[in-house]
Amino acid sequence: MTSSTDAGHTPSESARPARPAAERRVRPDRPRREAPTGPRERTGKPVRRRSEGQWALGYREPLNPNEQSKKDDNPLNVRARIENIYAKGGFDSIDKADLRGRFRWWGLYTQREQGYDGTWTGDENIDLLEARYFMMRIRCDGGALNVEQLRTLGQISTEFARDTADLSDRENLQYHWIEIENVPEIWRRIEAVGLQTTEACGDCPRVVLGSPLAGESLDEVIDATPAIEEIVRRYIGKKEYSNLPRKFKTAISGQQDVVHEINDVAFVGVEHPEHGPGFDLWVGGGLSTNPMLAQRVGAWVPLDEVPEVWEAVVALFRDYGYRRLRSKARLKFLIKDWGIEKFREVLETKYLQRKLIDGPAPEQPARPIDHVGVQRLRNGLNAVGFSPIAGRVSGTILTKVADAVERVGADRIRFTPYQKLIVLDVPDDKVDELIDELAPLGLQSRPSMWRRNLLACSGIEFCKLSFVETRKRSQALAPELEQRLADINAQLDVPITININGCPNSCGRSQIADIGFKGQLVDDGEGNQVEGYQVHLGGSLGLDSGFGRKLRQHKVTSAELGDYIERVVRNFVKNRDTGERFARWAVRADEADLR
Repeated sequence: MTSSTDAGHTPSESARPARPAAERRVRPDRPRREAPTGPRERTGKPVRRRSEGQWALGYREPLNPNEQSKKDDNPLNVRARIENIYAKGGFDSIDKADLRGRFRWWGLYTQREQGYDGTWTGDENIDLLEARYFMMRIRCDGGALNVEQLRTLGQISTEFARDTADLSDRENLQYHWIEIENVPEIWRRIEAVGLQTTEACGDCPRVVLGSPLAGESLDEVIDATPAIEEIVRRYIGKKEYSNLPRKFKTAISGQQDVVHEINDVAFVGVEHPEHGPGFDLWVGGGLSTNPMLAQRVGAWVPLDEVPEVWEAVVALFRDYGYRRLRSKARLKFLIKDWGIEKFREVLETKYLQRKLIDGPAPEQPARPIDHVGVQRLRNGLNAVGFSPIAGRVSGTILTKVADAVERVGADRIRFTPYQKLIVLDVPDDKVDELIDELAPLGLQSRPSMWRRNLLACSGIEFCKLSFVETRKRSQALAPELEQRLADINAQLDVPITININGCPNSCGRSQIADIGFKGQLVDDGEGNQVEGYQVHLGGSLGLDSGFGRKLRQHKVTSAELGDYIERVVRNFVKNRDTGERFARWAVRADEADLR
């Protein structure tokens, strides 16, 4: 990790490792040197540090293949080739630079070829792992949909995606088994109802997370919807912000229901004692192999200035972000090196040309706000939140949900950052009718602890980076835990979140779950490499924000997952203090109780 963003900076002497004491002794056959009486002359050229590829410092030449690809052709231009060449010529006509790079800017990744287990995962096997089918991500800013849009998504799934549909933890919908020949028709259909895949993936501003209850929640400080809509209108799909050092994640909400601590930039509702309701600015969050929680800038931003401040943060990241190594190219690394004070100074002086207003911090919630269940809205109607297991639904299910929502007279559906589905504007006399109709579809509004708090990434079923099964495994794990822990479920008065991730990239947020699993191959004790997980314990956002505790050399196999969770949960119930949350208990618990 560098300590300065300026190329040519030489590390201080104190930063260099000390030599062993034996090497520092003066040899008896040599006279002791006199201490220098003046400045020491340089005996060689200073050591120059490698450039990090920051545009603002004049480094515009690409330093890795990804940067070269973006320079060769703006990724947004690939849409024309998809429509005019690849959709007509088929998979074999696709240029590899487009296939493995620029397609992402239009929400497309090749999915994993079937039949290759985790031992094949790795760049050296990309030609084998790369199937002729695509994952397509539908961008749903704020998670906001209406009945027509949801029905269209369901119909596309059944017609073009083998009835696959997953709710992501970024409020998006993901299809699988998409063929390149059908992509233009899918675009035509979703754009006809106001949806898009533009910049759903890639080194660009991805979907903007927003509150599922924006504008209607009794608990929110302010409705962020106008700011989200304006950001999408002004900036998404614009080439001046389509070449960032890495992906850029945004969350904007009038309450803390959008996991703001793990986004590159977030605006969190807060009441200013002098200026009233607005947003607290956070920057630099992100998980993966080097997790960091976002930091408060200490600035209060009014609603109408959120798009301008958002653009300034994006532009700063574009210009100063590290572009040499992909592993260091997220905003969090720049902020770690600069510090939040320098970040704010550069943001204000170079990009906003004005000072931001200092502001207070929002009060942290005691538990995740997932909006599952029934709650009253400001308009006098109800929101009903449903919990599919780890976001797994289907086109058939989505179409039936659209029909059911229409029958109860509602027209607003929301996806959430917790892989849930919320229906807004349900009249009192229609609540039970809707709940009863969706329950047979696997959508429960009164789910068990385990069904409600289980989150998973795509896993080896479709993802080329994964080592293990995740979302598919979770479909059996939730009902298994309901049975295993039936005798103590009533004693659990606090949520216990379980996040399952297929690889170190943490799309499934394993580091911030009460019980988090990071997929990897493990030894089964008989010399065989089998699917397994490294365990993270006691991670959380909100009141106990922090990353999970890892136990030395502690791994569990996929087959042991249910046994392990049951054992730890029973130890928690037995040894916790009254009202104690799992995250706090895990920090102080004896290691034996966590194994």
